[in-house]
Amino acid sequence: MKYVVSWTYRWNSSASENEASMQRALDVFANWKPSAGMTFHQFVGRLDGRGGFAVVETDNPMELADGPSKFGFFADYEIYPVVEAAAAAQAFQEGADFRASIG
Repeated sequence: MKYVVSWTYRWNSSASENEASMQRALDVFANWKPSAGMTFHQFVGRLDGRGGFAVVETDNPMELADGPSKFGFFADYEIYPVVEAAAAAQAFQEGADFRASIG
């Protein structure tokens, strides 16, 4: 199953505290490796410096706890299960067909 993972950095301290937190996050990130059971299709950062996104595929949703458990001290996470747009469109069409059949 594919998931979109988004994170937003917690820039809610003083400038020096934010800088120290960023350095700690970079140190942790330098030693981090994705779990073997996850495939990262996209791993991108926001140009405004406020966070990033990843498109991740895994058969074990618990693998998605990896990021929040290791970087939750520095960022807030949201994780969304997703499907390809064609599959989502098919589901919406099936819903529309069902509603139309009721009258």
